[in-house]
Amino acid sequence: MATQASPPAEIPGAAAVAACAAMAVSYVAVLYAPTGLLRMPPPTSLRSYLHRRFACAAVASVASALATAALLRVWSLGEVSDMLAVFGIRKDHMLEAVVIPLLLTSLVYAGSFVAKLWLLSSSCGGDGDQVGICFWQRILHRIEAAVGDVMVWRNFVVAPVTEELVFRACMIPLLLCGGFKIYNIIFLSPVFFSLGIQLGYTIIFGWYAAFLFLRTGNLLSPIIAHMFCNMVGLPVFSSLRTRGLASAAFLVGSISFFWFLFPATSPELYNSRLDRCSCWHGYCRWK
Repeated sequence: MATQASPPAEIPGAAAVAACAAMAVSYVAVLYAPTGLLRMPPPTSLRSYLHRRFACAAVASVASALATAALLRVWSLGEVSDMLAVFGIRKDHMLEAVVIPLLLTSLVYAGSFVAKLWLLSSSCGGDGDQVGICFWQRILHRIEAAVGDVMVWRNFVVAPVTEELVFRACMIPLLLCGGFKIYNIIFLSPVFFSLGIQLGYTIIFGWYAAFLFLRTGNLLSPIIAHMFCNMVGLPVFSSLRTRGLASAAFLVGSISFFWFLFPATSPELYNSRLDRCSCWHGYCRWK
């Protein structure tokens, strides 16, 4: 990808931090705005409640993107594709941005896969062909059920897209242009997420998502990883039913994850050019 020729807007570090904190608080505050600020009547069903929150999340995401664009003065870039690229929204190297992070993330879930396959084999009779048929039947059934499930849309689509847009695509360019170092940003950006959400596992995933965005320069990578983690849940470390196979798979998968972490996220895999990078693209700073 050819990077922007125009120089980016450098901003004070304190201003970058303040903007990120404001975005984090606003993202959560807007979700409660209909009933708390606008005094709208409470929703009558879970579906209407979540539809309202979807709209609020979209408003908060767009507002954060516009604020970031104004602070970095991306309008001076001229081309729409260059403006979108500031947020990691790009059409080049899309296959790599989707497939490689997905495979990399799945390594941590090797124990989960073994436990699920063991359970599936037990419930489907144990015969190879029968297990395969049973597996695909259940997959198709879950897909059919998921299409109309509003909670599925919340957990697997709306939350990953809007959260990654705000907490990665908007905040990381601001922090980069504020002069913060790569590793400081990786550990700092999830803190803003915790201002409005929760601590613990989200902090760990936030480190990984920030790492992916900074290494690839593509927003699709953390979004896909986020969707996958939400679908699979927490990794299975051990299982009494699998006689240690899940624990062994988790161990091997985790070692493989860290072994391939840097090679699989090498900036050269996701970008045609690394020279003349603007400050809002962290992938050029790893050399």
